[in-house]
Amino acid sequence: MESVQRIRYPPFDHTNIDPKSIPITEVILESDSQPPTPFKIGTESGWLVEWRELTENDLNLPRIQSVTTTATLPFLMRTRNGWYIEPDPLHAVARKFIAPTVILLILSLFLHAIAPALGDVPLLSWLTQGSYQIGPLDYPKLLFITFPIFVLPILIRIYANSRDINRQNTYINSPLANPELELTIGDRWVEIAQMNLPEGVQFSAARIQAGIAVPERKTMLKSSNRPEGDQPPPGMSTALPEKRLTGGEEHGTGVGESTPLAVDYSRILLLEPMRVRSSGDLETSNELPIKLNGPEERWPGTIYSSVIALHWEIHLHVLWQGMKLMWVSPIIMPQTENKIVIDNLPLKAARSEDSIE
Repeated sequence: MESVQRIRYPPFDHTNIDPKSIPITEVILESDSQPPTPFKIGTESGWLVEWRELTENDLNLPRIQSVTTTATLPFLMRTRNGWYIEPDPLHAVARKFIAPTVILLILSLFLHAIAPALGDVPLLSWLTQGSYQIGPLDYPKLLFITFPIFVLPILIRIYANSRDINRQNTYINSPLANPELELTIGDRWVEIAQMNLPEGVQFSAARIQAGIAVPERKTMLKSSNRPEGDQPPPGMSTALPEKRLTGGEEHGTGVGESTPLAVDYSRILLLEPMRVRSSGDLETSNELPIKLNGPEERWPGTIYSSVIALHWEIHLHVLWQGMKLMWVSPIIMPQTENKIVIDNLPLKAARSEDSIE
């Protein structure tokens, strides 16, 4: 079966990039399986994910062969299935402090440069004129005030990373068993009929989420006629050494710090957020059955290929030994009968500490 896939997937730092500057990847997908109900998420001038039927105007597009399936792909089972530590909220606090502290440091250096012109200004003249000697060097007086503020975000990140590492080690020393869930999957909703959590785990909330995973690196290279070793497609990095692969880096997209420091373990314990995702409402009631509704806009059902991987999953938020954990598990959502069109591709933060909702 042949169908057409078109995608302009957002890179890691998508907030600073004009989508019009990135070409749309268009391919004819050849598969032994039936394609899904056509859908289009996004616009021609923005970020876009589209899967539709083949037309006569598409015959000159590059052809790729790929499995089309509703079974969760192996890389998603490795990276988005199991217990995950929620990152320390201080990471987000530290990141918000970076811009103001850098501006403060630049301003202090500027004031020091024009210090002779500030001699008649009482407070500024006292701050900018004069220095303190430490060893053989003299340091501007104003720098002793601004530099400690400048390094404050770094110190906060170090403290937050140490807390995250301690939490990960706590889990590694006493790993939790998988929760026992009995799910009923309907049309864009999931009902938790039965739920047995491990001992000592307290339920907080639950939700379901739909999203688009990163396209497969090899397929994107082939579709753009780029050999391995040349400049990769926009949003993807060059291939990384196998010993450094963590999380999404195995796809060749390790172009940003998507998660805080992770402890060496059989799998990463910090969930890398999907850049394109939409969640249903967070349900906090623990009275069974618990019905979880999908996103407000109607999304397509679960479907995977090497270019477009439309993924659904359930999130259970819990408390364990004073820590916030999240159980993530893929769910297979049925296809819709009619074509789905969503005007805006829902972009979210690519860093886990900024994606806590």
